Amino acid sequence: MDLLLAPPTAAGPVRLGSPYEEALAAVRRWGKPRVVGPTSRRARRIMGDFDGVGYTVFFDAEDHATAVELWWPGEGRQSTARVLLDGHDVFTTPADTVLADLRERGWTVDAEDPENVFVPGVSLGFTRQTSQEVPRDGKGLPVSFTSVLVAGKSYYDFRSAQ
Repeated sequence: MDLLLAPPTAAGPVRLGSPYEEALAAVRRWGKPRVVGPTSRRARRIMGDFDGVGYTVFFDAEDHATAVELWWPGEGRQSTARVLLDGHDVFTTPADTVLADLRERGWTVDAEDPENVFVPGVSLGFTRQTSQEVPRDGKGLPVSFTSVLVAGKSYYDFRSAQ
């Protein structure tokens, strides 16, 4: 199954801004989700695994989905699920290829921290952090991304203001 990323509006079947019950119903087709919170420090989250691809749906204080983060299956694990952004599987396509395509679309890519890249205004965030044995580029970074986050347009404004 393909999980299509459509920043800044959706990740797979989860539409950003959707109420909690709608988001919960959307991820149930991936299996049984786990609900965490709310706690005194954090709003509610829905977490789970879809064929090895981990996910978390984040909510605001009003219980609307604000972001969806997806993680690659991990070292030595296979998945039939593909997380696609403009036709690229973000966990198998080289990160440099994904970023070049985003720039070609005219989007600003902030790669000041090459392990935590983001696209302000869209809002996409990518990480290349892992302690696992994976192919690495000449700078020691994993060749492909290890997680991707799709959020609303202003999600990364705090990083752009720094």
